[in-house]
Amino acid sequence: MSVKVTSADVAGVRVSHPDRIIEKRAGIRKIDLVHYYASVADRMLPHLQDRPVSLVRAPEDIGGELFFQKHSQKLSIPNVKQHPGLDPGHPPLITVDTLKALIGAAQMGTVEFHTWNALVSNIEKPDRMVFDLDPGASLGWERMIEAAQLTRSLLEELGLISFCKTSGGKGLHVVVPLTKHAGWDEVKAFSQAVAQHMATTLPKYFSAKMGPQNRRQKIFVDYLRNNRGSSTVAALSARARPGLGVSVPLSWDEIATTTRGDQWTIENVLERLHDLKRDPWQGYAKTRQRITAAMMKRLDEGGGCG
Repeated sequence: MSVKVTSADVAGVRVSHPDRIIEKRAGIRKIDLVHYYASVADRMLPHLQDRPVSLVRAPEDIGGELFFQKHSQKLSIPNVKQHPGLDPGHPPLITVDTLKALIGAAQMGTVEFHTWNALVSNIEKPDRMVFDLDPGASLGWERMIEAAQLTRSLLEELGLISFCKTSGGKGLHVVVPLTKHAGWDEVKAFSQAVAQHMATTLPKYFSAKMGPQNRRQKIFVDYLRNNRGSSTVAALSARARPGLGVSVPLSWDEIATTTRGDQWTIENVLERLHDLKRDPWQGYAKTRQRITAAMMKRLDEGGGCG
């Protein structure tokens, strides 16, 4: 006779309903996701620390209703830090800075963690720019690989180093670290200029317009992640989709051998992490670069990846 477990303890946090199935296809339980986050916490927390976070919560299972939460609302999440005043007119923004906070969020049904492009200590000066490469439904994965490489090449020609990760869903994210110099409007305008340049130069490949009709046989270069208040799924976050894919940092020489955006899941990513000889994003934290007027001018004049 099986005994129904009503609670478990992980990292000093009480986890209720640990055996609740949250992903029916693979039979993944709430406690499996909690244990996943506990096991990747050391690698994941640097991507979360001091960044306002938006949470995607699945109180039942991922096939049910999902809730997107970016403020500390009535539902209090154990151990998260609150930051009043950063988002005027709203409840405090929240950060997930510790193992207890990460597990506390997972205990409250959080599946996905999305982060802002700025730190709470300097909220008006983004320290990164993100391009979310979002493919049309029928596009083959080899086109995604090519799109990421082309994005990297253009940014390189402009003088910017970039890093790549899987989205854990259908696409890839190209992330550009920045010194905290430009404001939100400037970073967004620049990212939009990059996306439009790609769509103008290679119109059969790229679109800079939202909507499925603009993405047929194309890749939407989503620069809207660079708005103030927008967020992107964090590295090593699971996704609330069948299989619970994970967003995984990659080195550029690994891109060509990837097979899809949800190639790694909470069930197989630990094997990858264990086998890594070096950090795929080695050098990210030491990258010092900023958007310049000369870069913007090159884009305006049609320079870059000609």
